[in-house]
This record gives sequence, C-alpha cells and structure tokens, in this order.
Amino acid sequence: MFDRTTKITDSFAADPYTASQGMVLGEITESSVSVSMVVREDHVNFLGGTHGGVVFSLADCAFALASNAHPEDAVAIDTHLAITAPTVIGDTITATAVEATRGRSLATYRVDVTRDDDRTVALFTGTVFIKQKKTTDNRQQTTDQTS
Repeated sequence: MFDRTTKITDSFAADPYTASQGMVLGEITESSVSVSMVVREDHVNFLGGTHGGVVFSLADCAFALASNAHPEDAVAIDTHLAITAPTVIGDTITATAVEATRGRSLATYRVDVTRDDDRTVALFTGTVFIKQKKTTDNRQQTTDQTS
C-alpha cells in the first residue's frame, strides 16, 4: 500500500542539495508539505538581501515533494516565483506547498513562502507532468483520475 509520508520523507533524505542548503523537512499533512531553512551568509546577494535563487530553491523543494507525493513520478514543466517581501541573514523562511489541481497528466501547485514573523515573502506556482506507470506490455497504465 502506498504511504505518502514515507515517500516524501525518503525523497527529501535522498536529495543532497537540500542538505547542503540547510533545508529542513517540516510538517506533512494530507494536503500540504512544508520545508524551511535559516538564511545564512552564503545565501545573500551583493545587495545584502537573500538571493532570489535561494527563495526559489526552497519553494521548488516543497513543490517537488508535494507533486511527487503520489505513486506516479512527476516532473516540473512550468514554474513562476513572485518575491513580495525581503528576507535577511538569520530569518527562518518556510515554503508550504498545496496541490491546487490534479488530473491524469498534469497537476498544479501553489507554494507560499513566509518568514518567521508570518509575512509572505514569495508566491510560487508550478505545474508538473505526471508520468504514467507502464504495464508489462509497455502501454501506459490508465488511472481513474480525469485530465
């Protein structure tokens, strides 16, 4: 039987990039996945603020975990990030991903990134292509989900 929490936890543990950036797996619920990190000195840009790539990486990690929290693997085909407030060294930022829609071949997610004072610092949306399992005769297995 499929275990969503185990798949998320195992996927996070198998990702060396998340560990190198100091990301920590947070709350896993039936509808969301959270990942957080403390902004470090090596996360800031030449203006002294958190590099946009750091915020994107955190949101992308939560997105990847949420979109792959199903039996089928999923790969990103579109992402978008809007940064709405600054963060600085020492801030804890948390990305929480929620599935907005899911069909047979596409799913879309929203990820809210907040800092430790609960201010939203970024809004991320992402769409994935859902890879269907192959049957023994190499045909795509159908599911009961709609597209």
